[in-house]
Parts: sequence; C-alpha cells; structure tokens
Amino acid sequence: MSLLPPLLLSAMLAVQAVATMEVYVPDQPVVALHGRDVTLNCSFSPIGPFNASDVTVFWQLTDTKRIVYGYSEGHDQLADQAKSFVNRTGLFPHELGRGNASLLLQKVVVADEGSFTCFVRVQEYGSAAVLLQVAAPYSKPIVTLESESNLRPGDEVALTCTAYGGYPEADVMWQDGGGRNLTENITTSVVANEEGLFSLTSVLTVVLEPNSTYSCRLINPLLGEEGNAFVTITAPNISFPPVALWVTIGLAVCLLVLLVALAAVCRRKIKESCEEARREAEEAKELEEEESKTAMTLLKS
Repeated sequence: MSLLPPLLLSAMLAVQAVATMEVYVPDQPVVALHGRDVTLNCSFSPIGPFNASDVTVFWQLTDTKRIVYGYSEGHDQLADQAKSFVNRTGLFPHELGRGNASLLLQKVVVADEGSFTCFVRVQEYGSAAVLLQVAAPYSKPIVTLESESNLRPGDEVALTCTAYGGYPEADVMWQDGGGRNLTENITTSVVANEEGLFSLTSVLTVVLEPNSTYSCRLINPLLGEEGNAFVTITAPNISFPPVALWVTIGLAVCLLVLLVALAAVCRRKIKESCEEARREAEEAKELEEEESKTAMTLLKS
C-alpha cells in the first residue's frame, strides 16, 4: 500500500492559503445516530476535465488535525490514520469521477463528534469543513414516588424521573395535571458511561396533595421529544402515621366515655326530678284529703 507523499500532505494541510477549487459540504451539521453509519457529504468542481486516478482526497479532524482517511493514485492511504478510525472509513471510488469525495464513517460513536475537513486535489486544491453531531435516543422515562406509605397531605415528597442510554443531554420538563410548568423545582444530573452515553436522573420536590398527577417529559435537542411518563398520587397512597392514628382513637374513646357519663348523669337527674314530683303530688293529695275531712267534721258539728 503506497503512502500519501509527505510534500503533498504538507501542501494539503496548507490548502486554505492556496485553495482555488470549489469544495462543497452541508451548511448545517450532520446528525448521526450512535452505532449507525453516516455519510459526510463532500463534492468538488474542478476547472477542467480529469480522471479519477488524478484525484487526491484527504479527510482530517479540523481541530486536532488527526488523519481520518486518505486516498491518492487510486488507492487508500491509511498509514497515518488515527487508530479510532481504523476499519471504519471509506470513500465511494466510483463516484470520484463525478466530483463526489464523500466520506463513509461506520459505527458512529460519541467520540466522533466534531468538525471534519474535506481536502480535495485534482489540479488545484480545495477544502471545506462539515460538523458532525452524534445523537442517541433515551430509554422510555420512568417516574417513581419516594415513598408510597405514611404520607400526609402537606408533606414534601420527591418524584424521580430516570432514563438511560441517550445523547446529548436532554432537556427535562415537569408538569402537574393542569399543565403548569414545575421545572424550576427540579434537580437534574447526568452520568456518562464508557461509551459516552448518558444516564439522566431528575428529581422534582412537591407539596403532597391527594389525587394529583405529575408528568416528566424528555426532549433530546437533536432528536426532539423522546418520551413522557407520569405518576398519579391517589388517596390510598396517603395515610396517617401510627402516632396520629392512636391519638385519633384515644380522642374518640374519650369522647365516647364522656357521652356515656353525660347520659348517665342526665338519666339520674331526670329520675330524681320525677320522684320529687311524685312525692309532691302525693303530699298535695294527702293535704287535700285532710282538709276535706276537717271540713266534714265542722259541718257535722
């Protein structure tokens, strides 16, 4: 396998100062899915006719200058290729005659994200840079409640929304059942795995209300909305703690005893009143009978 001539390589690295051939790449960033293949489009328009064997194409990372791929004299030139791109790059040789110098990048990873410069030489030099962005969809978010027992209305409770395996960092939006934005009350953290993909955790703190619904929505800035999950806190989720329960039972028992005692006192009072009225009635009857006897005695005299 032949090597890219050092003088040619040096000339191509300085191409911006001497470029006379038009090279075209997309104006907008190219978005590639993690683990998939992507084509970085690059085309050129030489001044006159040419043969494909006369074309030299050289791709490199714009910032670090690491070599991504080289092609010259009808062959790949990969001696100085960065290790991270080995067996992952290629051109479309049959398209070179039509001015297509696009790069095929296979099995895209997060580390590939960045600017790629396409250098082309036929008789003149030309170059242009294209930005590659990597995206990975998150798993469906899951919302969990901090605790499902011993909760009281008015307590603060933490709701946790989790999702995995996404990139880049997603925006998180929390809403209540009425659609009110609660995002100002959240704490969100992300942790990257060995592939650079994120695990996202967002915690919302709310004051507990029965029969309330809360939703968590993830928005990937490159892929758009990815998922929505919600949790509803119903009455069975809320209970009184044991201390409050026993206090309530104690108050109920005291009230019942008080009512029973009051009923007993009232019954005794009523009974005493009835007996006193009966005695007064008997005394009045006896007095009336005595007066009647006295009156009869006087009449006989």
